[in-house]
Parts: sequence; structure tokens; C-alpha cells
Amino acid sequence: MRSLIGAVAVCLAGCAPVPYAGQGAQGIAALRFIGEQRIALKAQFQGTTVGGLSVIDYDAAAGDWILVSDDRSAIDPARYYRARLRFTPTSFDAVTLTGVHFFRQGDGSTYPDVQRHAGSGGVVADIESARVDPRDGTLWHASEGDRRLGLDPFVRQAGSDGTLRAELPLPAMFRAWPDRERGVRNNLGFEGLSFAPDGASLWLALEAPLYEDGEPPTPEHGAMARITQLDRAGRVLGQYAYPVDAIPAAPGEGMRADNGISEIVATGAQTLLVLERAAVQGADGRYRNHIRLYEADFRGATDTGALPALAGAAFRPGTKRLVLDFAAPGLPVPDNLEGFAFGPRLPNGHATLVFVSDDNFGKTQVTQLLLFEVLP
Repeated sequence: MRSLIGAVAVCLAGCAPVPYAGQGAQGIAALRFIGEQRIALKAQFQGTTVGGLSVIDYDAAAGDWILVSDDRSAIDPARYYRARLRFTPTSFDAVTLTGVHFFRQGDGSTYPDVQRHAGSGGVVADIESARVDPRDGTLWHASEGDRRLGLDPFVRQAGSDGTLRAELPLPAMFRAWPDRERGVRNNLGFEGLSFAPDGASLWLALEAPLYEDGEPPTPEHGAMARITQLDRAGRVLGQYAYPVDAIPAAPGEGMRADNGISEIVATGAQTLLVLERAAVQGADGRYRNHIRLYEADFRGATDTGALPALAGAAFRPGTKRLVLDFAAPGLPVPDNLEGFAFGPRLPNGHATLVFVSDDNFGKTQVTQLLLFEVLP
């Protein structure tokens, strides 16, 4: 592992206070960057290849962290890692993997890849978000599904060993329809998952709009993505439209670009931190990431659960304010950040916030962990 460590204070919006309801109802005045750690490309651990880390979460009861790979069992079966993060108020010193566990289907088998799925009828898992249950330590995880294969997104609960415990029933609007432009778009399904601060409910975020809700973001316009609150049995408590930014730069001619929600963390009864990640391909074919952290507030927003389509409908979306632009001076160049979570408090009582990037097992990307102190 290679370490890039520093301690730089990054003030948000000129260090003006930003209301924040989570973590003991303290406010965020700023995030102070403490340091960075990286995991080497295709590092080997207990017979698996480490990479594609799209999830990070802190297990307070165990005192360690989970890191989930979004490998669709193409390299190794769908899995998550246990890890220890060692840091002080002034340095981020080490990331040490301590174990690996495979997510399992109802019959106890690991999830198949696309090729094995064709013959087995099993579900291909594309796990893009997961959280440790604050009540019992189980792992709730969300898969994007696969529209081309007719596989619906899912939210499932697993034991700490990866054994399947339960699956939440979900609204029909989140189904995948391979033969029509309806429901979730391929690879733009469930991307964010978070427990409410009291642990009584979960928030679930789509990366981009449903087909019925309009086109995904472009450099000319943003889009609306649904964020849904469910109780622990899957009953919908509320659903709201979140305004995703337009893509912040134009791609090179014939190149690709996108923007969407990559993760969420609930901070209050109706407030969330939302990570937006844009990737813009330049004329040289290389991607540049544009990463922003927002605070979303759904108080006063329209409950969109009964709206079959947002396109053309009248509704009030949630509001948001910029918390951190990762292009701020003093920060490392961000890679493909896909996960973040609050961690243990520092000796001064301040919370920590850790982000992780998904390297897609590629040579042009890195597995990067960024550590911040939350200054109240």
C-alpha cells in the first residue's frame, strides 16, 4: 500500500456554518483534510483481487470498517472486506485488510457472473451500496440489477458472514424492463443506501432518473433522481425528487460524460449528505472526475411516490447546498469516488468522514481513501 498523507484545512463556503443534523446534532463549519491512503492495483488478499471498491461503512460495534467490491463475480464472487483504518488527528497512517466474506444467495451459493447466470438462473449482483445495521450488525446491500438480463434491482440483508437473511419488497416502479423504456435504466439504478440516524428506516437513492422521469443529466441540463425512505419491512414512508447537477464540462467530440448520485448518508429526519460524481471523457479518451458533496433537505418537498412520472408533472423537489467541491485547493485529485461514511470520533470529539474510490480494476484509476475531520 502506498501512503499519501497530509493535513490541510479545507473551509467550506468560506467557513460559513452549514446546518447538519446528524452525528449528535452538531453543525459542520468545515471539513479538515487529514490524509489519503491508496491500495495497490489488483492487490491480492486471501485469494481474491482487491478493487472496484464502491462502498465504505464503519461498524461501530466491531470497531472496524467494511469495503464492498462491485465486482459482478467476474473476477471473484461478489464480496466485501473487513478493514482497519489507522489514523490520528494529523495523519492517515494505514489501511489494513483483515478479512473477506462472500455475499450468498438463498441456497448458500455465491452470486454467479453473467456467463454462469445464463445457465444457472441465479441473480447477478452489482452491489453499489451497503450499510452495517446499527441494531444488529447485519449488512444491508443494494444491487443495481441488470436491465439487459431482465434482473431487477434489489435490497437484501445479509449476516456478517454474507449469508442471505432477507430481501425488501420494493415499489414496482424500480423494476427493470429489458424490452421497453420503462423503470430503471441499465447501470443507473440503486447507487445510494443509508440508515436513518435512529436506525428505524432506510434511504435508497437512484443514480439517475427512471425512464418515466426524463433524460439523465447532460452538459446543458440537470435531472431529477428519486430518493425513497422505507421502513425496515420495505414499506414506503416517503419519496422525493433530488435535483442532480448538469454535467459540469463538455466531453471531447464523440466521447462520453455523465453525472449522478454515487452515495448518500442520512443526517437527520429529512436531511441527507449526497455525493454527486461526474465523469467527463476528454478528446484524448481520458476521464476527469468532478466530485461534489451536497446537503439535501426534503422538508417541504413533494412526496413523489404516487407520481408515475416526474417528466411533465408538477412537484417541489428537495433543496440542496454545496458542502464540498473536491476540486478545492489543498485536496488530492479525486478519482472515481463512490462511497463515504462517518467514522469514529477523534479525541477532541469531532466526527470523521471517509471517502473511497472505485478503480474499476483499471490501470488508469486508483483505489483511494480520503479522510476528513468534521469541524463543528
